[in-house]
Amino acid sequence: MEQKQTLLGMTLAEITESVAELNLPKFTARQIADWVYLKRVKSIDEMTNISLKNRELLSDKFDVGRSEPLDIKTSVDGTRKMLFKTAGGKFIETVTIPEEDRLTICVSSQVGCRMNCDFCMTGKQGFHDNLTATEILNQVYSVPDSEQITNLVFMGMGEPLDNYKQVKKASELLMADYGLAWSPKRITLSTIGLASSLKRFLDESKCHLAVSLHNPIPEQRLAIMPIEKSAPITSVIGMLRDYDWSHQRRLSFEYIMFDGVNDTLLYARELTKLLAGLDCRINLIRFHVIPMSNLRPSTNENMIKFRDFLTAKGFISTIRASRGEDIFAACGMLSTAKIEKK
Repeated sequence: MEQKQTLLGMTLAEITESVAELNLPKFTARQIADWVYLKRVKSIDEMTNISLKNRELLSDKFDVGRSEPLDIKTSVDGTRKMLFKTAGGKFIETVTIPEEDRLTICVSSQVGCRMNCDFCMTGKQGFHDNLTATEILNQVYSVPDSEQITNLVFMGMGEPLDNYKQVKKASELLMADYGLAWSPKRITLSTIGLASSLKRFLDESKCHLAVSLHNPIPEQRLAIMPIEKSAPITSVIGMLRDYDWSHQRRLSFEYIMFDGVNDTLLYARELTKLLAGLDCRINLIRFHVIPMSNLRPSTNENMIKFRDFLTAKGFISTIRASRGEDIFAACGMLSTAKIEKK
């Protein structure tokens, strides 16, 4: 039996082409996009302004592509972690983080990750699959309180630039006038710096960028982030200097602090040298201990000293509040390795 295509994740142009192949009226494409992206239907039967006959034709070839989370865990701080099953029978995790006037969704782009950073549970899981635009968007559309989402960060499982084509397509659908018409300011892509895809992202997108830095000394960064060998952080920052960050588009650097590894003022000084002259902000992140890593979290005292040093040097620097640690939803803790083995 031929597998049905999914409407969620299709552009208006792709829907229009499919409608023409079925000999349906051209305006049906815009109706379908409206039902899928704005009215958020879960089945073709709900598309009531399309005739029953034409809905049956569509149903023979297409599904909407929505699937509900298999499991939801809620943290004491209100953070939620959802488990989704992919079309290939694998699993991903998605997180929503509520604040007073915001609901941020942390979206996965891959099943696992091939980057193998020493501090990340997803990396310890290894790489299993890329997500489609459908599977990326399903996370946005199928989490609880989906319509209250204000911001999206590609900081879940996977390296977004390692699946750039599908991440870009999903982002463009969120920003499309027939989609949710989001501003690019609502989307942040987090990357460790894959040079070729990073250049494309910088040229083709206006979304915010967050770069995972974690150590300003190249040989020490290499010890915890293998990507340093093929995409040195100095080269990445050299590329970033060619772009204007002084307006609405924001550049930030993520810096997880490890006890006795990268948390003294020596590293703060090196960081200010590395980023000198860049219009950026620095997010200091508490490390959450994970299995298979000997790294340990920095002390509050060291984190405050580090932040204050950066601030004194003119950098906007904050210590990011830790959210969802009790349900393994905090930064670097997403993994479905145990589920994959069952």
